[in-house]
Amino acid sequence: MTAAAGAKAPSRTNDPERTMAGILEVAYREFAEKGWAGARIDEIADATHTSKRMIYYYFGSKDGLYLAVLEEAYRRMRAIESQQQLEDLPPEQALRRLVEFTFDHHQGHPQYIRLVMSENMNRGQFIAQSSNIQQLNVPAIDAIRQLYERGVAEGVFRAGLDAIDIHASISALSFFNVSNQHTFGLIFKRDMQAAGNLAARRSNVTEMVVRYVLK
Repeated sequence: MTAAAGAKAPSRTNDPERTMAGILEVAYREFAEKGWAGARIDEIADATHTSKRMIYYYFGSKDGLYLAVLEEAYRRMRAIESQQQLEDLPPEQALRRLVEFTFDHHQGHPQYIRLVMSENMNRGQFIAQSSNIQQLNVPAIDAIRQLYERGVAEGVFRAGLDAIDIHASISALSFFNVSNQHTFGLIFKRDMQAAGNLAARRSNVTEMVVRYVLK
């Protein structure tokens, strides 16, 4: 990430990387809570003890900061996901781990869910501008494809499925439990975040995906 071209560096900091990281962290929370339209650069500047000028120097504009936040959200998700070492496990066990990881990650990172929801409200216009996000998601699909093909070769998974579709199913089932927890819980009078309900939902989501893929 580079400072805006042609701008004179502000003199308020001797640690640009730390300043940028601090701005990004606060902006992550602001955009997650209020979306692109509701977040205010003035509030981000106040919370980080910087200035609008400094934020624009580092990120160019509000749009540039929002896009940097989106890229950071996906980078964090994929970085953790890549540590699962699925290739070291038998196919069915690896698939279970992937589903459980995705469910747990989404459950533990509601700000990530809200950012994705916000960008969908924007019809993906900012993600469409980011080649970084496109590239970040390639390894995720490749990992599922390799896992699936290994399972088919070993006679564990049924043939004819698509890796992106498997990914979509895992994401959708894990995403819903966070994105719709308030409306669903109120309508059906069920506490979606109660420990017992979470454990049961996690198990059911895992079984749905695994049984769909198993031969």
